[in-house]
Amino acid sequence: MRTAWASWWQRAWVRQPLERAYSSSRNSFGFLRLLFAFAVLVSHTFKLGYGQDDPVGLWSHGQAEIGSLSVTGFFVISGFLITRSGRRTALGRFAWHRVLRILPAFWICLLVTAFVLAPIVALIERGSLSGFWGHPEGPLQYVWHNWFIAIRQYEISGLLLDVPYGRMTGSGAIDGSLWSLVYEMMCYVMVAALAVFGILRRARVAVLAAAAAGLLLAVVDLLRAGPGPHGLAGPVFGIDGLDWHDLIFLTYAFILGAVLDLYRDRIWLSDGLAIVAGLTVVLTLQFGAFGVLGFPAYAYLILWAATRLPGRLQRVGRRNDYSYGFYIYAFPVQQIFALVGVPSWGFIPYLVACTVVTLGLAAASWHVIERPALSFKDWTPPRLAGSTPQPSQQIGAP
Repeated sequence: MRTAWASWWQRAWVRQPLERAYSSSRNSFGFLRLLFAFAVLVSHTFKLGYGQDDPVGLWSHGQAEIGSLSVTGFFVISGFLITRSGRRTALGRFAWHRVLRILPAFWICLLVTAFVLAPIVALIERGSLSGFWGHPEGPLQYVWHNWFIAIRQYEISGLLLDVPYGRMTGSGAIDGSLWSLVYEMMCYVMVAALAVFGILRRARVAVLAAAAAGLLLAVVDLLRAGPGPHGLAGPVFGIDGLDWHDLIFLTYAFILGAVLDLYRDRIWLSDGLAIVAGLTVVLTLQFGAFGVLGFPAYAYLILWAATRLPGRLQRVGRRNDYSYGFYIYAFPVQQIFALVGVPSWGFIPYLVACTVVTLGLAAASWHVIERPALSFKDWTPPRLAGSTPQPSQQIGAP
């Protein structure tokens, strides 16, 4: 037994550079994205179904919840993958790919929520659509205010105030998960700017400096707030839908992913270091400084998992990626099920019911909207087709 333990311990510290360990055709990012989307649903089950705080939020003294950890994980993965795309793809093609991946499904979600789900909610709550269409915060206003991806209106026609989440927060948000998408798009713009100025190819140290700046801001946040909730908060230049804390920390997570890509030749992966990273995440969540020490450890742990999880998990999401649709539709499904009393069946039945229906909507979003939209990723305007190299001729074009 001692010999076997010593042998495992020795193997655990065998290092491999990330550049060699990672393969774009063999990784578990698809599984991790779907796992994070499901974890957001689990986190919201407490609040939307029962008006209770996420237990991880209580355990971590308000530093993070299951949902926020998952969103942070999304941004680390995006930072890694989008930076790779920014280095390898022409600017116009890069922007086109990002628009196709985010906006069509987002716009359809807004329309479905406003003109299909919200009327159903109104009929359940009020028995009619009287006052629904003409409300100052009605469905038309909901679509218009949120169309450009910064979420400035969460409620529709005063609905969903008498469900657990509404009673808990005073908000009748019908799809509260959409808040993070504007920060994702802002990070895409940042990568595009870095690519235009050649920083991704010739001055990667600038991205490392940006990560150091993020770390410094995390220290400032810790000093202002202590081990509990954040201290850097408030609207960004008075813009509705943007908060300083979210902007700083989600961008920081994205940049950490970018650093892992840009320094993939100097970053070493090992099971032993992953154990240290995992312990760092757990200890900082419990005792404080998660944003300072836990964020980099968490980013490392995600990349390690992407390369080390079992091979069968690498097939998840490779052909059909339901993670985005799952993320954007889970919240309204949970709100509607809470409205009709499904949480009274018990936590697990409520969770399972929401998961099944959300997965169905996610599959529809992928097959009807997302995949058809992505089929246009190599489209070129006719007036440019004769002068622009085809995407297949660009080295490393995704």
